[in-house]
Amino acid sequence: MNILADFLSKPTQTNSPQVKKSGRGIYIKSPQEIETMRQAAKIVATVLKEISERVEPGMTTADLDAYAEKRIRDMGATPSFKGYHGFPASICASINNEVVHGIPNRRKVIRTGDVLKVDTGAYYQEFHGDSCITIGVGEVSPEAKKLIKVAEEALYKGIEQVKAGAYLLDIAGAVQDYTEANGYKIVEEFTGHGVGRNLHEEPSVFNARTHSLPNVKLKAGMTLAIEPILNAGSRFTKILSDKWTAVTIDNALSAQFEHTVLVTETGYEILTDRSIIG
Repeated sequence: MNILADFLSKPTQTNSPQVKKSGRGIYIKSPQEIETMRQAAKIVATVLKEISERVEPGMTTADLDAYAEKRIRDMGATPSFKGYHGFPASICASINNEVVHGIPNRRKVIRTGDVLKVDTGAYYQEFHGDSCITIGVGEVSPEAKKLIKVAEEALYKGIEQVKAGAYLLDIAGAVQDYTEANGYKIVEEFTGHGVGRNLHEEPSVFNARTHSLPNVKLKAGMTLAIEPILNAGSRFTKILSDKWTAVTIDNALSAQFEHTVLVTETGYEILTDRSIIG
């Protein structure tokens, strides 16, 4: 879930035990905590893979939400998003010019050619996993297909920079350079984030070079939700009257991908990797 940075200081779980922190209140997970996060992340990856295989024209975004909630609960977790700062659903479902935080709705029918973003999280044994995919529904336009492809590739360009001793600007620069080289814009007002006992933790994981957020040095045991959003037109967005859904100001298409990533001494581990789900 890609949410405004000021929510990072508002944890959703209480009475959590003390855990090791790095500078700026960043949590360093123990091996046991990391193993639990692997399980939370696996649940998220499983649900997103299943949705990507099942979505078809004629479904509603409410259908996908109901499916995701049932599967998350079937696997022994609870939906991370439902009730988070009042969000009413278990997934964010954002279509075409909707950038993030689209609220599932029985009246919102998925159609051939849609660019559908599905973002979800699972809370399992006191830890969260968080991930997002963009799905081209049926036959999509060449423009939409390219945007989706570049958005996913931009995520991996950022992930490839992750290792102990690297910096957040390394991630941001790689994402920004690849995005702009392909003619797209990064949405800057939404960032990635730390994830663990709370759905949103420090640090903010930005996707473009900035001096307005701390350029944190990465340490082994950090867990980050890296999640670039790419727009085909202007990078600017506006929030609809539901106070959640962000849309492009020029009605251009938007695409997003996200993984929960563990920082290791030599690199990274993608905890929400769908390719290893059987």
